[in-house]
Amino acid sequence: MQKILSLKPNSQTLRRSADRKADHALRLNFFEKRTLLNAIIYTTNTGSTESYAKLLAQKTGLPVYSLAEAKKRVFAGAEVIYLGWIMAGSVTGYAEAAKRYRVRAVCGVGMGQIGTQTESVRKKSAIPANIPLFTLQGNFDVKKLHGIYRFMMEIMVKTAGKSLAKKKNRTREEDDMLDMMLHGGERVKQENLSAVLDWYHAQQ
Repeated sequence: MQKILSLKPNSQTLRRSADRKADHALRLNFFEKRTLLNAIIYTTNTGSTESYAKLLAQKTGLPVYSLAEAKKRVFAGAEVIYLGWIMAGSVTGYAEAAKRYRVRAVCGVGMGQIGTQTESVRKKSAIPANIPLFTLQGNFDVKKLHGIYRFMMEIMVKTAGKSLAKKKNRTREEDDMLDMMLHGGERVKQENLSAVLDWYHAQQ
């Protein structure tokens, strides 16, 4: 009698199939985690925001682009971290970035110390409550500003600087702000990104 071949897979075949499925799932899971955020996008004026964006890119491995570059190189709807410099209490470029991309977190770079003014900056920039906002302290040199921004900052330094100089019992933050207004200063540091990096790693 002719022997009928069984089409039923043996245990070894089933095991190999299960291993392949598990490996595929792991690869998909890894890919999803790695592409949860697609890029870092920034707008800069004197270079502080660009410096922070590039430091953040080094620590996360994400590609980094200026907002102008991103329009050509980052697809609409991509999930991004956005960094912009703070002008008149608002994060420049945020509204434009938010129209094109899914902004997952925002970093505003200004004269104030890290972690300060978040409530007022969020409100003025119209950043939704569910999007993390980090404020970072940048470098300050009024000579690096151009056009209307330099004019506005010179007025602010004269008025706010004079008011702070006269104030008694200044806080440490106010002393630091006054020092920057009068003498300029270099404040961009990698350690200032610690809260941003903690948030980023929590997403992975």
